[in-house]
This record gives sequence, structure tokens and C-alpha cells, in this order.
Amino acid sequence: MSFLQHCYERPLQPIFSTRAHVFQIDPNTKKNWVPTSKHAVTVSYFYDSTRNVYRIISLDGSKAIINSTITPNMTFTKTSQKFGQWADSRANTVYGLGFSSENHLVKFAEKFAEFKEAARLAKEKSQEKMELTSTPSQESAMGDLQSPLTPESINGTDDERVTPDATQNSEPRAETNAVPFPHSSTITKHWEAELAALKGNNAKLTAALLESTANVKQWKQQLAAYQEEAERLHKRVTELECVSSQSAGIKTQKTELNQTIEELEATLRAKEEELERLKEEVENANQLQSQQESITQKLQETETKNQELETQLVELEQRMESSQVEQEAFRKSLRSLLELLDGKIFELTELRDSLAKLIEGS
Repeated sequence: MSFLQHCYERPLQPIFSTRAHVFQIDPNTKKNWVPTSKHAVTVSYFYDSTRNVYRIISLDGSKAIINSTITPNMTFTKTSQKFGQWADSRANTVYGLGFSSENHLVKFAEKFAEFKEAARLAKEKSQEKMELTSTPSQESAMGDLQSPLTPESINGTDDERVTPDATQNSEPRAETNAVPFPHSSTITKHWEAELAALKGNNAKLTAALLESTANVKQWKQQLAAYQEEAERLHKRVTELECVSSQSAGIKTQKTELNQTIEELEATLRAKEEELERLKEEVENANQLQSQQESITQKLQETETKNQELETQLVELEQRMESSQVEQEAFRKSLRSLLELLDGKIFELTELRDSLAKLIEGS
């Protein structure tokens, strides 16, 4: 019987619970956040006594949208005041949580660190127990042939999982630092290969910047739609204030409006995450530019090709500057929208209090 089945048949008391909007990283792009719940759901910490592990579980009705086992290698990262994320290598995904306040985020992060430390201590105790129960004959026979099966040896640690990428990145450095054969044709071929690789990187970066520009335009359209939706909600609240007799209907509609505003806030937080990724792409572009400058100094025999590359880099810098200006303008628009949403939420709260008073008075 799995732990989830056990929770369904015999409900367990969670160690800690909170409410948040749940997201998962898009498995195709590995960039965009995909909401897995239409509204805020309960996210809880459980202790699995059968396996001596801690789990994070969230259910949307009868569907499990989070079932993550906490390991010592996991890290919970706070990316904004109300949004945090962690990677689960076993589930091959990244979970994101959008909270209603920074206090809820801080409490969830503290519990994550606490249970992560408990998982580490439990792992060390289990390893010590395995070492004490092993006999000297088993150590001499199996010591050089195999190692204990641990979760890290099966799935690999975080450092081991990034080894292939690190190996690929180290190969170009080895080729760059290698001493070239003292022959002019060999040197020319070597630097031509370097130049071709740099052109490929420039093409990829250009495509990424074009994609980010398109995303910014799409976000502007979404922002305008959100502003129209906020104005519509404000008008609707004004209409509801005039109809005090229909108290029951007003409460239901006000709850729906609050849920809609929370969903808009979660969407805005996801867009902020996208902007952070765009910043990382710009930093990668700066590193690529420094590599191009170092290669340009060494390629005296390929001056014509270097001029073409410099022209492309100038265009790239212009696009980067325009993209940064658009990002700053979009960031300001997001701030103004958040302030507007905070004001609307405050107005809705006042409306709820006034309606409650009207109901009590009637």
C-alpha cells in the first residue's frame, strides 16, 4: 500500500499545513510555470513512518498535485516575497508555491529546512547502522566490488547529475588552453573552428532574445487585460454596494472576486520569474561578448570575418539595450498593477466589513 493510499483510507494528521497556489515547471520548455490548481489549495508536511522520510503532499480534490519526498540534497529557494520553489529529481520536475503573504512563505521555508535536516540525520543513522551490522568477511569480499545502495548511488546527487554538462563545458576550455601546433594552417583552422562555434552561440542568443521580446509583448497584452479585468471588478463592486438587500448573493460574488484577484497575483509572480530568467540570458550574452573579444585579438589572418562578427555584436547590444528598457518599463507596470490590486483588495475588505455590518443590522 502506497503512502497516498494510506492517507486516503486512514487520514493522517499533518505536521504542518498552509495554503498556496501550486505550479510546476513546463516539462517541454523548462522555463514557464504551469498552474496545477485553479485556486489556493492546502499544502502539508507528513511523516512517513514506514520509510522514515518526510513528504510534501497537496491534494486538489482526489488528485495529488504534489507528492515530494524531502531529501538532504533538496533546497527550497525564495525567489520573491511571496513565491518559492524546489527541485525534485525523483519526480523530474520543479515545484513552485505562491503564498498570500510573506509570513506564510517564511514559515514554509523554515519547516522545509527543519525536515531537510531531520532527513539528513535519519540518513546518517541508517548508514551507521548498516556499517555496524556488516561483518569483516563481507567487507573484505565486497569492499572493492560494490558500494551500499543509497538514493544518491541510484539517482545521483545534485553534483553528479550536472557532471555531463560540466564535462561538455570543460572541453572547449581544454581546447582553448591547449598549445597549438606551430603551423600557420593549423592555427587558422583552429581559430576558424572557434569562430564558427562563436557564430553558433550568437545565433542561439539572437533567437533567445527574439523569443524574450515576443514574450514581453505578450505580457504587455496580458497586463492590459488584467487592468481591464480590475476595472470591471471595481465597477462590479460599486454595483454590489448599491444592492444591500441581496446579502447572500453579494457574499458569494465577493468570494469569487477575491479568488480571481489571488489568481491574478499568482500569475504576476510567475511573470516575475520569467523576467529573472531573461536577466540570466542577458548575463550569458555579456560572457559571450567577452569571449568574442579575446578571440578577435588572436585572429589577425581572419580580419574580414571578425568585422562581420563585430557588426553582429553591435546589433545584439542594441537589441539588448532595447530589451532592458522594455523590461524596466514592464517592471514598472507590474509594480503599479500590484499597487492597484492591493488597493482593490483593501476596498473589497472594507466592502466585506460593511456588508457584514449591514447583515448584522438587518
